[in-house]
Amino acid sequence: MASLSSRNFCVFLVFSLDIISSLMVISASDLNQDFQITWGDGRAKIVNNGELLTLSLDKASGSGFESKNEYLYGQIDMQLKLVAGNSAGTVTAYYLSSKGSTWDEIDFEFLGNLSGDPYILHTNVFSQGKGNREQQFYLWFDPTADFHTYSILWNPQHIVFSVDGTPIRKFKNLESAGVPYPKNQPMRIYSSLWNADDWATRGGLVKTDWTQAPFTASYRNFKANACVLNSGKSSCDSNSPSSTSNSWLSQQELDSTGEERLKWVQNNYMIYNYCSDAKRFPQGFPTECNMA
Repeated sequence: MASLSSRNFCVFLVFSLDIISSLMVISASDLNQDFQITWGDGRAKIVNNGELLTLSLDKASGSGFESKNEYLYGQIDMQLKLVAGNSAGTVTAYYLSSKGSTWDEIDFEFLGNLSGDPYILHTNVFSQGKGNREQQFYLWFDPTADFHTYSILWNPQHIVFSVDGTPIRKFKNLESAGVPYPKNQPMRIYSSLWNADDWATRGGLVKTDWTQAPFTASYRNFKANACVLNSGKSSCDSNSPSSTSNSWLSQQELDSTGEERLKWVQNNYMIYNYCSDAKRFPQGFPTECNMA
């Protein structure tokens, strides 16, 4: 009897471990399911059973990928580790964009720098083909030492850029005041690592040091709580916006903690704001600047 019990226990244990293992596989993020490599001639790779995506840049070419899905609103999270060392001249772009001449776009761009100098995080919002809404930031950590989470919340009320859960920028829907807002065009996620030494670092004064190539940026832990478009139909149409899983869709404002953290970042780490650049707008600031 004791031998039979032991054998049954072992079978139960193996069965249980199989279940746990299968659950772990299901819960793991497989980047192969969400993204496809679009260019780079082998310089972009998805490795470790889909857990890690890397982009590389050398003198011949950069590389890039895009999402398989199109989204019309979403809470998009991705962890990135940026090019380490002397990254001057390189740009790692991570953004949402639609197609066409009147495209919408929501941008994160990471502008490389000399070793020891901080990265610049460049953000922009395009609606109906019009951008020129740049805000730039330093980060309060070394983005090359480890992975950090970069997020875009996009819903009918506003767009919020966040880093490790801390809001750094928000762009409100001010259509009632005549400001176009991204709301009708589904967007894919795109990312690329490329050479932009004609402008990226100190206005193009510092060039890419190709002796440091290849340059590599890494991605993991993608999460999209989003409305996926399929044959013109949204996956959110059958769900209630008030449900817990879709609470982001009806969010009107940041909570008080979010507002405090946003102000902290903008007071301490913002280095450029188009709404403060009087020389650029001698005829007056854009409408949204006067309503912030």
